[in-house]
Amino acid sequence: MFHPVGLPRIINARLERDALSGNDRIFLMLQGPHGPFFDRLARLLRVAGATVWRCGFNAGDEFFWSDPSSYLRHEGGMADWPAHLATILDGKGVTDIVLYGDVRPIHASARALAAERGLRVHVFEEGYLRPYWISYERQGSNGNSVLMRIPLAQMRAALREQISEVRRPPAHWGDMRQHKFYGAFYHFLILVANRRYRAYTGHRAISVAQEFRLNLRRLVLAPIYNLARALQWRRLRLSGWPYNLVLMQLEHDSNFLGHSPFTRNAQFIRTVVEGFARSAPRHHHLIFKAHPLEDGRAGNRAAIRDAAAEHGVSDRVHYIRGGKLAEILSDARAVVTVNSTGAQQALWRGIPVKTLGRAVYEKPGLVSEQTLDDFLAAPDAPDPQAYRTFRDYLLQTSQIPGGFYAGRSRAHTLRLVADMLLSSNDPYEALASGRILPRQQLSDRHG
Repeated sequence: MFHPVGLPRIINARLERDALSGNDRIFLMLQGPHGPFFDRLARLLRVAGATVWRCGFNAGDEFFWSDPSSYLRHEGGMADWPAHLATILDGKGVTDIVLYGDVRPIHASARALAAERGLRVHVFEEGYLRPYWISYERQGSNGNSVLMRIPLAQMRAALREQISEVRRPPAHWGDMRQHKFYGAFYHFLILVANRRYRAYTGHRAISVAQEFRLNLRRLVLAPIYNLARALQWRRLRLSGWPYNLVLMQLEHDSNFLGHSPFTRNAQFIRTVVEGFARSAPRHHHLIFKAHPLEDGRAGNRAAIRDAAAEHGVSDRVHYIRGGKLAEILSDARAVVTVNSTGAQQALWRGIPVKTLGRAVYEKPGLVSEQTLDDFLAAPDAPDPQAYRTFRDYLLQTSQIPGGFYAGRSRAHTLRLVADMLLSSNDPYEALASGRILPRQQLSDRHG
């Protein structure tokens, strides 16, 4: 339950110490970030006195769990999962469920059952601010986050102090290389060692074999893509044309699917190109920037080409594969997205943003409330003080410095987040009650 800011709360120090001991806490971890993050977190929770179980759904989940005695297999399909989960909750006396992302079917079912039983749900996600933060919340993230219900005025009242100036997020995602490696290895394990999980289908629309082939193709062709992108971006940058930037998302991203009116990227692309052709000044250009992990499955390049040709703007619409966001953002006139967290880098720089889906940063004064056509013609700028309030609130609550994938950033996150899972307060309650601890930020050197 979220407590309104300013509500007097008397916290007994001894009870708080007991809560952080992990006594009588039984955690069930479901699917986590690719790699060893959940396994390392479980070790800390056990040392604190908690019991930790892991339920795995494929060979990748099992490989990254070091304690076979606490590993539970789900060998059935999705139709069998709710009943199996209920059996686990009853049999193990689970008090807490830990997830990475909350929309995929496995986790959506778990959240629903946990709500019925009054269990705590701990949700990790990639950071709302990137690349030096991850998100930790309870009960839901993104469109299901408590943040969606907290107005800026309440955030401003809750802040004890302003954060000293934090450097702008850099051009790259801090753990990208390790993220790609763990993702490719995870899907390789499912491809070659999944005999105990024959009913596993995953939460994406393509098979694991197709996923692995796409990942492999992207890795092999990366040098060619990088060279082509560099040449294309140099040409666009030196052209002098004003441009609006469109931040693309992965079509299978749960945030895109669960919190937007679109089911395909092609629908989003068509909407933006139509608005641009109708409303943008004729000397303006439109650049679609692919997500760094885009592997081509969605056919975005063809969809952009076809939409631009249909509306007679082929010479003004461009598609760039991945690359560094900051350098493209630096000269952008405005940004359009569904609900990409990358838009926060635009807000950090004072660049106007228009969202077409639900986002945690979708607050008055931050994102434009104009129609898409009006925005592309003459965008309203964000209120810098409103964004500073929002950013400082995030940095003192749900945004944990570090990362899931690289060793140094993962260790930094673990030092902070284990106590947060054991605390009786969620991150927003902790700020409201004045019980937040200092958080050392990461710099470019901690990758």
